[in-house]
Amino acid sequence: MCGIVGYIGHKEAYPIIIKGLKRLEYRGYDSAGVVLYDGNDLKLSKTKGKVSDLEERAKQEGTSAGTIGMGHTRWATHGVPNDVNSHPHFSNSGELVIIHNGIIENYEPLKKELIKRGYTFKSDTDTEVLVNLIEDVQKKDNLKLGKAVQVALNQVVGAYAIVVFDKKKPNELVAARLGSPLAIGVGEDEFFIASDASPFIEYTSNAIYLEDEEMAVIRLGKELKIRKIKDDSLVDPYIQELQMNLEQIEKNGYDHFMLKEIYEQPNVIKDTYRGRLHADTGIIKMAGVEDNLQKFLNANRILIVACGTSWHAGLVAEYIFEEFARIPVEVEYASEFRYRNPIINKDDVVIAISQSGETADTLAAIKMAKENGAFVFGVCNVVGSSISRETHAGAYTHAGPEIGVASTKAFTTQITVLTLIALRLANAKGTLTKSDYFRYLQEMELIPQKVEEALQTNDVAQKVAAAYKDASNCLYLGRGYNFPVALEGALKLKEISYIHAEGYPAAEMKHGPIALIDEQMPVVVVAPKQEHYDKIVSNIQEIKSRSGKIIAVVTKGDTQVKDLADHVIEIPEVSDALSPLVTTIPLQLLSYHIAVMRGCNVDQPRNLAKSVTVE
Repeated sequence: MCGIVGYIGHKEAYPIIIKGLKRLEYRGYDSAGVVLYDGNDLKLSKTKGKVSDLEERAKQEGTSAGTIGMGHTRWATHGVPNDVNSHPHFSNSGELVIIHNGIIENYEPLKKELIKRGYTFKSDTDTEVLVNLIEDVQKKDNLKLGKAVQVALNQVVGAYAIVVFDKKKPNELVAARLGSPLAIGVGEDEFFIASDASPFIEYTSNAIYLEDEEMAVIRLGKELKIRKIKDDSLVDPYIQELQMNLEQIEKNGYDHFMLKEIYEQPNVIKDTYRGRLHADTGIIKMAGVEDNLQKFLNANRILIVACGTSWHAGLVAEYIFEEFARIPVEVEYASEFRYRNPIINKDDVVIAISQSGETADTLAAIKMAKENGAFVFGVCNVVGSSISRETHAGAYTHAGPEIGVASTKAFTTQITVLTLIALRLANAKGTLTKSDYFRYLQEMELIPQKVEEALQTNDVAQKVAAAYKDASNCLYLGRGYNFPVALEGALKLKEISYIHAEGYPAAEMKHGPIALIDEQMPVVVVAPKQEHYDKIVSNIQEIKSRSGKIIAVVTKGDTQVKDLADHVIEIPEVSDALSPLVTTIPLQLLSYHIAVMRGCNVDQPRNLAKSVTVE
């Protein structure tokens, strides 16, 4: 959840670290800190708040000189956000310093043991326990830093990505990971360490992604050694060429990353199906599916595991797979799936969905599924991520870096990939007629154009937002394929505007939520003119008769709902199965504008981080 940056080389480290922390601030923004080695001593600045607050603090304290250093932006787990709990943390001697992303689950017994040995602690964090454990191991056995880190990590339980510096070894950084991502940028006589590649993209296009239970000893110059933490065996580093560029991680004139990412959806949906979808010849070609086609076709069922927005994409996929390919589907919260005793068979296909590819609960669910003999297929956005390495096969979305914490383009590109898979299986099984199959392929090619049209509702969404920005509660209703869209719309609103919102199947309103309807309750109804249109009109009439305020997303030219609703947002006509790719757009715009009008931090909503890499 936290963001870490380290640098060792010949450049001034401070500007690299600060810029890197700003790019990682989507991972945590409760507090931030930086430490630099100036050739004589360690200079530390840290503070509660954002990286901008850290810049001001560092300026006041004169922390800026040195070619070796590291920084951290925190999402609090152990200990409230404050200056003391901020990273980096020093050992008792002041010679070791650490930054850490993750959770050390057995920190309490370790802390008690260290207190018995005379160690004292200033913070409430598990991280300060870890750095003192490393120091204790180092002193007790007279070990070099790398070996001490290795021995100490074999004593901890939990997840971590760490960088450690020893003042006695001023030309060296040690990094290690288990469960939390860590990338090493390889430059000319310099190395960069970060939670993802965005902090060093302008300096190098070469990166090494540490695997779980690996550690790297990085020395000034060109020396880098990677070892297994468990058995000390050497690992041959695999250097990858980065798939992102600097332009992708800048705002490019937009006020917020979220708005930029909403407007990128026509292009990224096209990027996601480019080379895979050939509507003119009726071919869908996805290597991960083709190489394992029989596993999908012979599946007893498909289990989809995901969290948050990805779970909503999985719900859409449930409708699509069952209708197109006639394969039974169950959609599970990964966080629940991993902690109960699910029935998983070797004939099951498990699809794991995650934007980051690092979601801790989803990774745990994958490991459980593999242990039970299931075939596991990953859908994620980040090349080289943990999920892409843990699964048997998979497909990348091509959304590009998503910086805004509230996911937008990841959702639509996930649905795009899942729809292509369902259509490929349907064609192989013969569960769709040829005419329907070709019709869907041709319409898929038109989806970017229809999303572009939906984006033209921005001005209408802004006006609706102005009318309801002060609401305390909101209901979202949808039927069929658009029930998951209602859930996603409600999630977007509560994530970034802090308005309580709930999504329901429209027919369920009479089973409880209708009690909430009054003249103060805005109700967003996703009501394109499709299969369940007459039913949802009846639901709207029920709300209207109880003085509820109706905001309806309707097909362009609709008159029936328009006569009932207080506000309508029109979208182009789209088939039922593909409609979530279009109906979600005005809901994203609506939540964005409400949040802006309420003065909320759209890209960095309180208490949230982009990638949930700890439990």
